[in-house]
Amino acid sequence: MHNLIYLNDLAGTALDPYVRLNEAQLSHAMKPGMFIAESPKVIERALRAGYRPASLLMEERALERDLADLDHEMAANNTQGLGQTLIYVISSTLIRQLSGYNMLRGALAAMYRAERPSLADFLATLPGDHPRVAVLERVVNPANVGAIFRSAAALGIDGVVVTSDSADPLYRRSSRVAMGTVFQVPWTYVDAKVWQEAGIGLLHQLGYQTAAMALRHDTVSIDDPQLSRVEKLAIILGAEGPGLMERTIAQSDFTIKIPMAPGVDSLNVAAASALAFWELGNRNDS
Repeated sequence: MHNLIYLNDLAGTALDPYVRLNEAQLSHAMKPGMFIAESPKVIERALRAGYRPASLLMEERALERDLADLDHEMAANNTQGLGQTLIYVISSTLIRQLSGYNMLRGALAAMYRAERPSLADFLATLPGDHPRVAVLERVVNPANVGAIFRSAAALGIDGVVVTSDSADPLYRRSSRVAMGTVFQVPWTYVDAKVWQEAGIGLLHQLGYQTAAMALRHDTVSIDDPQLSRVEKLAIILGAEGPGLMERTIAQSDFTIKIPMAPGVDSLNVAAASALAFWELGNRNDS
């Protein structure tokens, strides 16, 4: 049994998370904040990962199909059902008034954020004796963040660390581009100031060697055998244009490059991450 509330307009305050609050406002709405998951597939993965919904907003004509899919997914993964979660139902005419309608696939969910562990606690939870993590330093484009998460999920990266001056992985564009893998790959934040002042040192203290992806004369190739022999490796990726901070590069154990054809000196950070994760990740090729 679902708690369905049929609405004839978008005026009520209950719909503020979907209609009137931007993502920054939502993230600070209440501790630990909220975010919007859009499309049934992304909502399924968020629920499967244990995120709690505050409410859902669904298109009436797709209601039966989408609720059946969500219920089936949660049952298959032993996930708690929607219970008495408020589900607002609106017409196709109304949902077309929402920003990005074509991306919504008829469903959105306002979900509570989860508290993120400290860097030390996070790294201690990663499985295996050969962990590979990605660090996103000032990666401000949400689409790039989402694409990096999708590659991380596919190519054997055990966790992602995101500096607080990067785009939020839970922003709608990030999670949409990631196809919901931001709910699949373990990740945490590190404060940008802490990272700038002591980030590499913290990783070293926690037993990690660091590999900065940067265009420098003293680089090693991404397929250098010494990289695969590192027990614990953090792969550090920087923003489009400015790249990594000089301090990050100088303090890293390796500076790595992707060999490219003459006349091209760099790749988009998301494309570069996919190649790095393919070469350095813990893929199961069996």
